[in-house]
Amino acid sequence: MAVDATEKGFETNIEESLIMSGYRKRTLEGEASRLFKQYAIDVEQLFIFLEDTQKKSLQLLERSYGTDYKQKVLNRICNQLKSQGLIHCLRHGIKDRGVTLKLIYNKPSTTMNQLMNDLYSKNRFTVSRQIHYSDKHNNSLDMVLFVNGLPLVVMELKNQFTGQTVEHAMKQLSNDRDPRETLFKFNERVVVYFAVDPDEVYMTTELKKEKTRFLPFNRGNNGGKGNAVVYNNYRTHYLWEEILQPDSLLDILFRFVFMKKDEILDSNGETIDERKAVIFPRFHQLDVVRKIEEDVRAKSVGYNYLIQHSAGSGKTNSISWLAHRLAKLHDEDNNAIFSSIIVITDRRVLDKQLQDAVYQLEHKAGMVERINKDSNQLAQAITSETRIIITTLQKFPFIMEKVTNLNRKKYAVIIDEAHSSQGGKASTALTNILSDKTLEDAYEEDRIAEENMDSLDEQIVETIMKSGKQDNVSFFAFTATPKPKTIEKFGTVGTDGKPHAFHEYTMRQAIEEEFILDVLRNYTTYETFYKIAKQVDDDPLVSKKQATKKLAQYVSLHPHNIAQKTEIIIEHYRNFTRKKIAGRAKAMVVTASRLHAVRYKMAFDRYIKKMGYDDLKTVVAFSGIVKDGEVAYSEPDMNGFSEKELPDKFNSDEYKVLLVAEKYQTGFDEPLLHTMYVDKPLSGIKAVQTLSRLNRTCPGKENTFILDFVNKHEEIKASFQPYYETTGLEEVTDPNILYDLQAELEPYQVFTEEEVQAVNELEIKNGMKKSTKAQTELNAWIDKGVDRFKKLNSEEQEAFKASATKFVRTYSFILQIATFIDVGLHKQYIYLNYLLRKLPRSGKDKDVYLADDVALQYYRNQIVAEGQIELEITGGVELKPTSYGTGGAVEDEKVRLSSILDKLNERFGTDFTETDFLSREQVKEDMLNSEDIQQKAKNNTKDNFKFAFEKTFMNFVIDRMNSNEKFFIKILENEDFRSFIMDDMMNEVYAKVNA
Repeated sequence: MAVDATEKGFETNIEESLIMSGYRKRTLEGEASRLFKQYAIDVEQLFIFLEDTQKKSLQLLERSYGTDYKQKVLNRICNQLKSQGLIHCLRHGIKDRGVTLKLIYNKPSTTMNQLMNDLYSKNRFTVSRQIHYSDKHNNSLDMVLFVNGLPLVVMELKNQFTGQTVEHAMKQLSNDRDPRETLFKFNERVVVYFAVDPDEVYMTTELKKEKTRFLPFNRGNNGGKGNAVVYNNYRTHYLWEEILQPDSLLDILFRFVFMKKDEILDSNGETIDERKAVIFPRFHQLDVVRKIEEDVRAKSVGYNYLIQHSAGSGKTNSISWLAHRLAKLHDEDNNAIFSSIIVITDRRVLDKQLQDAVYQLEHKAGMVERINKDSNQLAQAITSETRIIITTLQKFPFIMEKVTNLNRKKYAVIIDEAHSSQGGKASTALTNILSDKTLEDAYEEDRIAEENMDSLDEQIVETIMKSGKQDNVSFFAFTATPKPKTIEKFGTVGTDGKPHAFHEYTMRQAIEEEFILDVLRNYTTYETFYKIAKQVDDDPLVSKKQATKKLAQYVSLHPHNIAQKTEIIIEHYRNFTRKKIAGRAKAMVVTASRLHAVRYKMAFDRYIKKMGYDDLKTVVAFSGIVKDGEVAYSEPDMNGFSEKELPDKFNSDEYKVLLVAEKYQTGFDEPLLHTMYVDKPLSGIKAVQTLSRLNRTCPGKENTFILDFVNKHEEIKASFQPYYETTGLEEVTDPNILYDLQAELEPYQVFTEEEVQAVNELEIKNGMKKSTKAQTELNAWIDKGVDRFKKLNSEEQEAFKASATKFVRTYSFILQIATFIDVGLHKQYIYLNYLLRKLPRSGKDKDVYLADDVALQYYRNQIVAEGQIELEITGGVELKPTSYGTGGAVEDEKVRLSSILDKLNERFGTDFTETDFLSREQVKEDMLNSEDIQQKAKNNTKDNFKFAFEKTFMNFVIDRMNSNEKFFIKILENEDFRSFIMDDMMNEVYAKVNA
């Protein structure tokens, strides 16, 4: 008997499996089909459900509306689905003339309420195939799953045996389904759309044509993407045999799905719009929560769980769902298993999101309490058994003390480990003052302080171990980068006798599934950056630009010359990074110490002002107070707003570059971060956590870029390897490799110079406009190459594709880091991008690395204007190397003069000269000659003397007013400046009198 390898056969197998699990087969024909096309609801099934479960309510509505009550009720339901949204209506029902109609019944948490359990069993699950949903066209949907007549799940099915894959299913949902039609309107009918083939599953909750974003819904395959081979079944069988089972689907609808609302801010941080999204769990999120719940139900309290999920994998949602599930978990006797769920985190975003999500799932205020006051508030929440308590690491020892003393009560402690240092872990361990330190000294002090601090997981483990084993506490630790001690304490012992993570979602799988970006893909160390620039400078085929000269100068300069690095960073950002993500891309500069951050901030602001760049503003983040000589700096003073405002301010369009010292290197989720400039040694977990700030995805973000002034590729690779599962970093150091790749392509004779030229002329001619006529001509030219390609044997085809793809990727990579222009290479780059899209695909093909929009834009603009491509850094000036003279000892007063003038001018934006310094010295001499001042300095402590000094300081200033009005007016008008001068002078006078 022949095998039915058709798509229809695939549909049949899925349908039969669903019917065995409790679905009814339903064919929409005749009147049922007409009503479905009109209302996007299976009206007959809806009213069968309502009459079976809420007959009295319908009778009341019949009395109110009359004989056509069904039509009126249907209209009301459609109206409420539109105005309140599907998620709200499923949870809370429809209110109509004093009556509440439930559209669906959730499974009760306990078995005690027999009526609610009976109503739950009356939910009607139907499956329909090849549904026509509109009279405007003949389009149909492969499969729709209904609950009580509502079309909640749509599946587009494809089968490789018919030449189509899950990618075709995604394209069909995106391109062929009109979001304006009732069935496809956001949050009105369908909760989730699945694109499915026998090997992979992808999902989305909103159709937006070409902007539709699909997320993988795969189990993983040995640490990578996709799904593993299953004996005698499809790889994707879990979707219909497990996930879409009636009990499972309703559990997801009521206890996972929620509406997420993100505020869109303007440059002032004010909310100007709101972005809504229906959150449906990814497979790994659903899987970890359910497996933990199952294990806890079987074992009860007193066990630990380590969840190793990659950075950027959605741990915030996973923690929110887990906290809610554990809070609702009951044993066989219907008793709550945990008295309270305590979440340890330093993230404000988790507070809000967890509260919002739990409120939607539970619709009860006060179920979640954030501890933002003192230990008494925490103690009260614990003893009163608040269901979910959110608190910080600093209160963890107190929590352990409390919960271990309450042995009759049972607790779940969820540890959001990966976000430990954003909120100021360093501020409690680092010294607050770095006086007159060199940058080397500042780095060394901060480094030693950081190394002496226990990491978050180590602190938690130590606290737990001191308390001994607690049979009344279960720990659930989430981390992307567990240390050995963490694994040992929280891991689950396997058959090999060793502890392992209870659940994993690896960095490799997240990257391969394109849920996060690979931050190591475009990782350029400074040596590589310089080498490329130097080769460009020496190559007669390319232009010599200022950026290249600056880079060449840099290597001979002092390694801590911040001004040089500042110029490189700013010009690279302006010419490359800022064009990414539709012009919204942001960058982070990772500095070696808090003093480095302070000086970088001042250097950035000086350079930006000097160049007149009014479209680039920076923000700095560091803990505590930093003294640079006698000048004290704090983060709020330098930024002009409070620390709490920084994340929202940076998220707005006003600020583009974030300069950090320790803070925001972990736990900071800003999807618009595209580029990182690293000026600090990184290794181990610190390297992984810091660089992973770039991996978040958002619309328009296709890649990331790192320029590292300090670390080597080998060091970064060694840091990532334990958590990555893939080897190697892509490194391109010689631009001339492009000519080698060009030479590799020539023997295949797939394309001619005439065809390359013709394609480029079409590109130039149409510029940024899209021309349908040009598409016809483009296809005709590209098809010539496709036909020649098809005549190659399979080995030649693979080799050509590999070389062409590598050429495109390499060229795009080099354009990001250096001014490299060769018109012939660029023309081939344009041509190959189009050719690769049309070449027939094989099973070995990976995603083709297509043209960089920025490169195309430059090409179109510059070719038309100048006849050649010019990718250059504009507006820069050449800086002279710093000279270091030799000679005799410098007078102390001269050193002090230059030091004070420099710091005054940097700190307050002034242009004081030696004349102004002499005015200051005159005031000081007046004070030293005052007997009253001398007596008070000799007979008081420094603190007491300061009080007396401040009371008389202004008298001396006013006495000298006529000698230098500009200088003394500054003292009178600027409180910060006055305080600085006063403190500085007081220290000198006190020291000199008591010398």
